[in-house]
Amino acid sequence: MSKQRTINESASFSGIGLHTGNLATLTFRPAPSDNGVVFYRTDLAGRPAVRADVDNVVDVSRGTTIACGEARVHTVEHVLAAIVGLGIDNLDIEIDANEIPVGDGSALPFLNVLKKAGFVEQDAEKKYLKIEEPVYYRSDDVTLSVLPFDELRVTMTIAFDHVAIGTQYASFNITPETFEREIASARTFCFLREVKMLQDQGLIRGGNLENAVVIGDESILNDTLRYPDEFVRHKVLDLIGDLFLLGGPIKGHIVGVKSGHAMHVNFAKRIKKALSNGNAQTGTLKGLSRPKPEPVFNVNKIMKLLPHRFPFLLVDRIISYTPYEYVQGIKNVTINEPFFQGHWPKNPVMPGVLILEAMAQVSSVLTVSPEGEQTQKQAFFLSIENAKFRRMVVPGDQIIIESTTKRTRRNAVRVRSIARVDDQIVCEAEMTFALQDPIANGNGNGH
Repeated sequence: MSKQRTINESASFSGIGLHTGNLATLTFRPAPSDNGVVFYRTDLAGRPAVRADVDNVVDVSRGTTIACGEARVHTVEHVLAAIVGLGIDNLDIEIDANEIPVGDGSALPFLNVLKKAGFVEQDAEKKYLKIEEPVYYRSDDVTLSVLPFDELRVTMTIAFDHVAIGTQYASFNITPETFEREIASARTFCFLREVKMLQDQGLIRGGNLENAVVIGDESILNDTLRYPDEFVRHKVLDLIGDLFLLGGPIKGHIVGVKSGHAMHVNFAKRIKKALSNGNAQTGTLKGLSRPKPEPVFNVNKIMKLLPHRFPFLLVDRIISYTPYEYVQGIKNVTINEPFFQGHWPKNPVMPGVLILEAMAQVSSVLTVSPEGEQTQKQAFFLSIENAKFRRMVVPGDQIIIESTTKRTRRNAVRVRSIARVDDQIVCEAEMTFALQDPIANGNGNGH
């Protein structure tokens, strides 16, 4: 079992707050086992404590604010994300003002300070919030779900009607290594057209091009981005930080579409309510009040849902499924695949078009109802866009395919699909399907 973790010695970080513009100094101090993360307002009489807890959230205006009585701490999500990313369980954080310093707009400054302080393994076992039943949240076009998974994985899709962002997708297993390499340095962002409005609301008084990515009418105003998809990575960062307000690390696969701080907090409260129906001591989610358990489909069930048959059925198993929102499936590639006999027999490589076909078949499961039954419509290809092949697929590979709904209309659905082998992307694409009545007396080209 993993042990709880704190820092080895105290460390400090100073700067201005993004929204208040107030100068503040954070001092991180080691804390005992089962302490959790607690902020102390050292500038106020009595040094009042504010625990990092979702029940203490009092405001989500462009950031997450927690409070206890009159003591407030604004914009806690970035520092909490760094704490999660580094696997820290217990920490006392002293702050001499009302807002966490923004640094460069990412979690990297906090990560660097905490790494320099070093880490200590404690005697107590780490207490995970282990997801054993799915939990869902939806508000308009925003969806959040958490599914059973042995680690912490976050999948996020964002969509903005702006040429500098558009639709972006990211999915990561969150470990200290991946958090530092792929997520920690992703910066907060805002649109130039919003600046005046936010300033009128008393926000972003400390914001500038040094601590945020600012997006103009046609392009970003900063010199460069740290990642081509920095925007969606920062949304992953925010979600990780906000969900730490549940009081501990999660073991589960979190899937978000177009989310923000308010939705993160509502989602966390829904998870906490589910937790209260289960075993609070171990943090296991059981006994949820929700629709029928979401199915995992074996190949026999898949053949009842899809029209395809050998040799064109290219899905072996559906392992995760959120109705109409997210699906994850498996294609096992063996040397016995019929296409290997004629496609480069001396150097067997799975044809790219068949990888796309497998992705399309997995994606079409998104049209399956919550009860695990096919709807009256079948999915037929309309278009494939932004398809990219990253590496070869060969016999012995297992392809893990994840597809997320981007847009749904009455007679069409658009999805983002990614295929991986050994956690490396082999193919990605955006696909649009028409939802039509099945072709009579035949399987047609439905997916």
